[in-house]
Amino acid sequence: MKISARNMLKGKIVGIKKGATTAHVSLEVNGTIVMASITNDAVDELKLTVGMEAAAIVKASDVLIAVED
Repeated sequence: MKISARNMLKGKIVGIKKGATTAHVSLEVNGTIVMASITNDAVDELKLTVGMEAAAIVKASDVLIAVED
């Protein structure tokens, strides 16, 4: 697989919750949970299951950082 995004977080799927049209997929990456909202069709087409190795691909034009005052 080749992809232009540079932020690839590899981990393990720890949860999949399907809604009416959208699923929330939780991926554990080094002890941190990253959640993606994707279509139910995408979950089915990718044959995603809990325990499966996967990667979160992050492609954003802006990433904001916040700190407490």
